[in-house]
Amino acid sequence: MSSRLNPYLSFDGNAREAMEFYREVFGGDLVLHTFGELGGMEGADADKIMHGMLETESGFSLMGADNPPGMDRTVGNNITVALSGDSVDELRGYWEKLSDGGTVSVPLEKQMWGDEFGACQDRFGVPWLVNIGSGS
Repeated sequence: MSSRLNPYLSFDGNAREAMEFYREVFGGDLVLHTFGELGGMEGADADKIMHGMLETESGFSLMGADNPPGMDRTVGNNITVALSGDSVDELRGYWEKLSDGGTVSVPLEKQMWGDEFGACQDRFGVPWLVNIGSGS
């Protein structure tokens, strides 16, 4: 098996909802494990997600989890998930779903470098960039 780099997103109690949303956006197989299953935790935190992984047919891998009890989650601007390629319909579809209910900072439209590009933050606060290559 070769090495690979995967985005790993942290959530504050809504990792299940977020990861299921990303499965709706990208399709694929989603595996979720709770703290109760893997960590022996009981009570309200037992149903929170300790590890989730989405593997898509397009070859994307996205991981996510709820922060463990007692660990603070700080939302910042130090990471953005970028999608790029030349599959216009596929990437526009991702854009529509990711931006729905979120905040668009740059509308998906043709840019001066020739590609279509957009930037948004989805409804879970995760920033996304979408770039559709012009093919030239």
